[in-house]
Amino acid sequence: MILAEPQDSELPVEEFLDRIQPRLRSILAHHRIPPEDAEDVLQQALLALVYKWDEIRGPESWLLGTLRHKCLVYWRSRRRSLYHAVDAVILDHFADSTKSDQERLELASDLNALVADLPERCRKILRLRYRLGYDPPEVAEEMGYSPASISKVTNRCLAALNRALVSDGFRRPISKQS
Repeated sequence: MILAEPQDSELPVEEFLDRIQPRLRSILAHHRIPPEDAEDVLQQALLALVYKWDEIRGPESWLLGTLRHKCLVYWRSRRRSLYHAVDAVILDHFADSTKSDQERLELASDLNALVADLPERCRKILRLRYRLGYDPPEVAEEMGYSPASISKVTNRCLAALNRALVSDGFRRPISKQS
């Protein structure tokens, strides 16, 4: 007589987690989640599993899929926060009031040249947002985008500008010097 393996929902939670731990680690490694954040991402997936345990037919598959999703969400969030951080640092650097007028003109000229190489859509969004000071909903209205999508489009344009800045050699010290 062949004994069937017990279903995941019949295993004690500790045994279930011990059994799938290598696969969970593999997913975190595959998505290159930094060790300091991996535990948080895993805990989010495990909490979701606990809340939905009674509704799930295959907890292992569900948890692995949820963990993959949480890893993707993690990187989307990190990219978004990186663009905002780089954006703020770059703007602070260009707006530094301790720079001479000549140095500020040179920086503005360099930045304008890089922006001019971006696609028309990005040039217009960046001009509206940062030169004219429009709010995101105003940019969305002006450009014909939905307010919900304008931050994604703006982030793509900022990412393109950041790539252009880095490839052009924008590696000067950004911190203010005394």
